[in-house]
Amino acid sequence: MNKLLIGIAATCIGLSTAWAKLPAPSDEAKAKAAAAAAKTAHGGKVAAYKLCKSQDSTVERYQKTAKAAGKTVKPPVAMPACADPGPFVEAPAAAAAAPAPAKKS
Repeated sequence: MNKLLIGIAATCIGLSTAWAKLPAPSDEAKAKAAAAAAKTAHGGKVAAYKLCKSQDSTVERYQKTAKAAGKTVKPPVAMPACADPGPFVEAPAAAAAAPAPAKKS
């Protein structure tokens, strides 16, 4: 009986939260979310750049030690150069500079 009541209570709580609706995000919230997404994307580019540099140094170190040990070493596979993304720069807020449209009454 207790398990049944707990199950019913959990279902009611789950349904009540599913029916709740959040208000639409404001323009400021949308801009903040876009800035956070841009910063995250830049972080991914920086991580890819660091990985690329790390792989390059690992290949160089391996080739140097393998040649010193007298092993035959194949030339590395040609890969594109590591592209430095540079520092993160926030996009200018063009939407904030534009005047808000007048409301008609």
